[in-house]
Amino acid sequence: MQDYQKLLVGSILGYAAQKDINVEQLCRLSEINLVQFQQQATIPLTLKQLDDLWLNATHLSRDPLFGLHFGESMQLTALGVVGGLLQHSRTIGEALTHAAAFTGLITDMIEMDMTRSHEVFTIQFLPNETRQQNAPAVFKQQIDMFMAFALHEVDGLTLRRVLPRSVVYPVDQMSHEELVRVFRCDTFRDADGYALEFDNTFWEEPILTANYELQSLLLRQVSRENQDLINSRTVSERICTLLQANAYLGIPSLEDIAANLNMSPRHLQRKLQKEGVTYQQLADSIRKSLALHYLESGRHPVKEISYILGYNELSAFSRAFKRWTGTAPMDYQRQEKRL
Repeated sequence: MQDYQKLLVGSILGYAAQKDINVEQLCRLSEINLVQFQQQATIPLTLKQLDDLWLNATHLSRDPLFGLHFGESMQLTALGVVGGLLQHSRTIGEALTHAAAFTGLITDMIEMDMTRSHEVFTIQFLPNETRQQNAPAVFKQQIDMFMAFALHEVDGLTLRRVLPRSVVYPVDQMSHEELVRVFRCDTFRDADGYALEFDNTFWEEPILTANYELQSLLLRQVSRENQDLINSRTVSERICTLLQANAYLGIPSLEDIAANLNMSPRHLQRKLQKEGVTYQQLADSIRKSLALHYLESGRHPVKEISYILGYNELSAFSRAFKRWTGTAPMDYQRQEKRL
């Protein structure tokens, strides 16, 4: 399965370099090992690393519209096989439909949905509400990136310049002029949602690079990868993702996680039982990995780490950490400082 995460991160780093950002500094601030990233075919990154990358890139570029400008400049090659599928689709409508279907391979923060009427078709950008609430600044950069990219991805693929009829977007007057330029539209509907509306005549606009046979091959490959992603997302994996994303808020209760997954606590427990794991084991696993990360970074005192991980008493955290590692947290931190 292609590492779409690495492709996107690589594109962010490449764009950052074009903006004279020190890529080594950007990776260091985001706790990404640049050497490993360059040398390994795949490299799993945590949600925190990905979120920090967006935030640090925005900060170092001194561009509050970093995501918007990145999306405007991004090439289809940044999406790997998905990009190839879009490039070899027959029409704009077909390419955008494929883009909506396979957005999940690229990000867990946004989904795309297509609606069509007699006069217009609309691309809606639907947020993952949990991720949006927990990382609002990162969501803002990613929604800007995807909206700009969805518009500009067909540049050079057709003989017509694609112009939206209107844009649904919570407009910031400070950036209105730049939004008008990037979205090629001065009709903005200030609303809570995010959408691009086009004249229906663009739907059947042919793509110059269309190749039906190659498109069929790429579609089968991307469909398999998308199904693999769906199949691989067990309930325990989804819980671990939620726990990592919300780590700075402490470890939520089983009831809170069940509500987030739209199921009852008992139903969640039964599903986890089938996977041979308990919620407590998952929570302890995340607590352990986060505790090791925080202690190794040396940026937080042990008492603060205990609080971050949701322990009311330092002694309770110390007992848990010794059970996980055989070492007290303070001793472990001292050992790391000596290394």
